[in-house]
Amino acid sequence: MAEYRTFDAAGQTIHLRKDLRVPMRDGIELVADAYHGVADAPRPALVALSPYGKELQALALTTPPQRRPSPLWDGCIEAGDIARVVGEGYVHVIGDLRGSGGSEGEHIGNYNAGGVSLGQDAYDFIEWVAEQPWCDGNVGMIGISYFGSMQVLAAAERPPHLKAIFVSGGHYDFYETTYHGGIMWFMPRAAREGRGGDSGWAFTDGVTSRMLETYSPEEIRTRVAARLADPDVAAWPNLVHVLNYPKHREAWFDIVMNELDGEWYEERNPITLAPRIDIPVYLQIDQGRGWTMDGTIELFDALRGPKKLDIGPYPPMQSRPFVEEHDTMFRWYDYWIKGIDNGVMDEPAVTVFVEGSRERVTGDQWPPKDIEYRSLYLRPRGGLSPEPEPMGAEYAAPEGFYQAPLTVTDKVEMLRWSTAPFEEPTELIGPGAAHLFAEIDQDDTNFILRLWDEDRGGARQLITSGYLKASHRELDPCSTEGDPRHPHTRAVPVEPGAIEEYVLRLYPFAATFRPGHRLTVELSNNEPWQDSHNALLPPDAFHLPVGRPVTHKIYRDAAHRSRLVLPFTTRAAASG
Repeated sequence: MAEYRTFDAAGQTIHLRKDLRVPMRDGIELVADAYHGVADAPRPALVALSPYGKELQALALTTPPQRRPSPLWDGCIEAGDIARVVGEGYVHVIGDLRGSGGSEGEHIGNYNAGGVSLGQDAYDFIEWVAEQPWCDGNVGMIGISYFGSMQVLAAAERPPHLKAIFVSGGHYDFYETTYHGGIMWFMPRAAREGRGGDSGWAFTDGVTSRMLETYSPEEIRTRVAARLADPDVAAWPNLVHVLNYPKHREAWFDIVMNELDGEWYEERNPITLAPRIDIPVYLQIDQGRGWTMDGTIELFDALRGPKKLDIGPYPPMQSRPFVEEHDTMFRWYDYWIKGIDNGVMDEPAVTVFVEGSRERVTGDQWPPKDIEYRSLYLRPRGGLSPEPEPMGAEYAAPEGFYQAPLTVTDKVEMLRWSTAPFEEPTELIGPGAAHLFAEIDQDDTNFILRLWDEDRGGARQLITSGYLKASHRELDPCSTEGDPRHPHTRAVPVEPGAIEEYVLRLYPFAATFRPGHRLTVELSNNEPWQDSHNALLPPDAFHLPVGRPVTHKIYRDAAHRSRLVLPFTTRAAASG
């Protein structure tokens, strides 16, 4: 039987129904806490679901919000401001997913629980909440990141009492969450295994590996040996450990073993499910989180019902406990759940914060303004120019760098190119591309490109980034010069010494370069452990370094026009 508590927080009295048992259709029970005000009248409910543990989410009542680089920032406290939710007249219901916290059952792999989809459990959970005497039958959802992705999975199941969702910072294409341009990213390890300052999944008896369930021990040994043949993997002690002892890190083992995109990732891709969603959806994402910006925009385009897209300012990571965006969220839910005509649907569908000018521009689609792709060419002496190089390679010789493995050096080598100072405000909004003609002396490497806005004094802010594992250079047929796509369904080793064109996708961004500022681009095959941008990310938010020594030559002559292709706007902003 649930425990009933009353306490004071944020100047109000809150009632807590603790450890509610929520039955699923297969007999498994999930556990939940419900926070609400003291009056007996039923209220609409906002549901938060994740495997991070409801007890951790309760810290929102006692812990002041932390921003990176605070060491107390914990990426898993994402269910929202409990006191604020209650104060706005909603019941805040925080539940533990199957196999986590106090809930029954087991969790298998990612976006899967005990062999059933997380959306199915979310459907049962939402409909149970709607039937409780303390709920008026109207349900929305709350929470960022994993909680945000759960909202999309739930909405795709179409529970009758789910009236609208508000998703902030969700992650969708799970391959792009874990492999950026084919390069493994370590942050998902933190979210699952509790490393680098994040609390991680609150599993009861551990998570079951889908790989270990699918393949025989002999097949697993063969696949592990093949993965360890990758010098990048073999040089990273944690990955060697995971691959040899998978039952200690089951979820991370599954990710490491699936380095190519395909059915394993697409099975629970929320973007694939988006056309099933017919309720109102508000999507919010902040700049600096390229992979989630890409996924958020792709999801927005796939939705068919009432929808909004809000791209906010840098920096990329919200507070923990998560408290931002609540004002906008309650306007959304007051309109769609409480029936308050506050004008939210009279506003433009897309709002984008533009770095540099610090304006908000609006439109009916993404990008919110007309754009024209123009090239900036890599030139000798670190120049970046709208005019291509007229000389051949015998005169405009390639630049290069040698990167030793980070097992033997701490230094990350970089090449840099910059424009002349801009003479007038120059606005760019959209995705972009880097077309690099390069020669390497190994069969693989990483290409990591970061684009900065640099002022007269040398202070700079990251604008966007792009990643590509050289063996993943194959382009999807839908690619365009300024909007490239890679299938990542196979790895094709590079022929050492061959000059290849590598096309990096630059994640969507919105920035105005003010007069006197320069656009600077940096190219490397690893990334620095700490700099002004990385300090704003979780401790594990870096990419798997290249584990072999590689010499890179970058050609930018008349026959090999290495260039950036960027989205310049062509009409004045509608600012707000």
